[in-house]
Amino acid sequence: MMKQMGLKMDELSDIERVILEGSKREIVIEGPAVTAVNMQGQRMYQVVGGQVTETNKEKEFEIPEEDVLLVAQQANVSIERARAALEDAEGDLARAILILTTG
Repeated sequence: MMKQMGLKMDELSDIERVILEGSKREIVIEGPAVTAVNMQGQRMYQVVGGQVTETNKEKEFEIPEEDVLLVAQQANVSIERARAALEDAEGDLARAILILTTG
């Protein structure tokens, strides 16, 4: 009956870990039972059981060296202090300069 509907199921017994990555979190499922379902050309995965671990992801950003140099020059501080201020200001140039010049 499943073949008549174009449905095929396969258990993927060699899967050890499933990782779901989002912009703000990551979910890791260790030791799950995974089944692949093919239905009319569409492939779906069913994940059941396993040990679930969820972590929040910190927003990572890179501060361009040009920004560090600009802040250091404008605030008349060392490159190290300029970089630290930019990290505190989450990359906002104007806020970093204000931090350094008003503090």
